Order: sequence, then structure tokens, then C-alpha cells
Amino acid sequence: MRTFLIPAAMVATAIGAIPILIAPMLNARPAVTNNMLNAAVSAPHRSAANKARDKYRHPIQTLSFFGVKPTDNVVELYPGGGWYTEILAPYVGAKGQLTVAAPLGRGADNIAKKLDGDAATYAKVKRANFPMKDGATPVVPGSADVVLTFRNVHNWRFGGVDAAQTAFNQIFAMLKPGGTLGIEEHRLPESMNSALEEKSGYMKKSSVIAFATKAGFKLVGASEINANPKDTHAWPDGVWTLPPTYAKADVDRAKYAAIGESDRMTLKFIKPLK
Repeated sequence: MRTFLIPAAMVATAIGAIPILIAPMLNARPAVTNNMLNAAVSAPHRSAANKARDKYRHPIQTLSFFGVKPTDNVVELYPGGGWYTEILAPYVGAKGQLTVAAPLGRGADNIAKKLDGDAATYAKVKRANFPMKDGATPVVPGSADVVLTFRNVHNWRFGGVDAAQTAFNQIFAMLKPGGTLGIEEHRLPESMNSALEEKSGYMKKSSVIAFATKAGFKLVGASEINANPKDTHAWPDGVWTLPPTYAKADVDRAKYAAIGESDRMTLKFIKPLK
């Protein structure tokens, strides 16, 4: 698998209408950090079902690519059932801080149930809401070293283009200058109809970059860590046709299991220092 970083000194190339810069990523992470991340991924509190999905989600490579350190103040947006929360909580729990920011209502209730069910693992995890609206508990502006979200941009896009842009604007406000936004998202090929973003669960890379750039972010890296060439991106029930959801239930289940989880982009952005 290939991983790319984007240093400012390189010559710009174009993907669609969006200029980016590409160069091979250098692995400069200290061994102690890698050991701590390995320990978090193999920790006994992680469910067997979640560990079984590591082969699709590559958590060690993904978090290493985003540059998440155990001393960071990390915000995880839309944590869902807490798949990544199981890893992030022990990884940053001793020296850093994890905040899970879920939407008011069922999203917040679901992650609260998980956190409350294992106080030993999640006692230090802070809780907030995202997106911000009346009654929500905010992430303190300018407090986060890293904001992460996994397979969620389509949820914001379902609310319309303006709602998606508002989400990115709010994320920008959470981060310290120089902070990182890490995004993993189901990828819609650039050649396919953009209208599929409104219902399929897939997003074009150019669309995600455009939302982030308009909010003020700079793209600094793109990785194929979570790519899946078996995914044709054209399924009867969108991305949820594939595992782990299996929207068609037992219809062609073996076929979809052989394909695996979706083809996904993995993008790293920074909030500029100025």
C-alpha cells in the first residue's frame, strides 16, 4: 500500500480542479509511540468483532499516518459505536486527552452507553456534541491538537451542502493553529455522478477537499491505506450493501463478504499557523 505526504516546496499537480502536492511519506515516528499504539490496538477490552475488522480499517497505519501522538488532545467526531474510541482511549488516556463529540440524541446516547459500561477504560474520556446547535455541549474552540472522523462526511452532506460546510467550519474552530484534521471516508470515483453523494454514502475526494479548503484547511497528505479495489461503488443500497452493515441481509452475502468493507480515502489536513 502507498502513502503520500505533501510538502509545500514541491511542484503542484492537479486532481480535478484542486491543486495538491505529493511526495513519499517518511516514517519518523518514535518507536515508543508505535509500541503504545500497538498495545492499544491489541488491548483486551476491544471486542472480538471489532478486532476482526482491523484488516479492513488498518488502525495502526491510519493513526500513524495522521500523526496522532499519545500526548495529544484528540477529538473524535461522530464516534458511532466507538470502534476507534476503543483504541484512542487507552492510547491517549495516560498523557493526552480524548473527547468524543456525538450528535445530540441517539448518537450521543449510544456512545454514552459504551463509555458508562467500562469506567476503567473510559473514565478520562470527555463528552461533547457535534455539530453545534442549541443545547449542545461544545468542544472548546482552539483546544484540539487533532480532530478525527471516520466514515462520516457523507452524514453531514446528507443535510445539504451548507450543512456539510458548516461542519467543516466548526471543526476548523476546534483546532489549535497547526492542528491536524484526519478524515477517512467512503470514496466515490471522480468519474461517477456527484448526485450519488446525496444518497449512496460515498463522497468524491474533490468534494471533501473543497469543503475543507473553504473552511481554511490545507491538504498535507493523502494515503491509500484504506483503499479497496474490489469495491465498484455502485450497490443497490449504497455503501451499506457491503460489510459490516449487509443491507441486503442474506441476499448475496457471500459475494459482499468477499469484497470486504468499502473503498475509502484517507486524507490529512492542517489548520495553518496563521
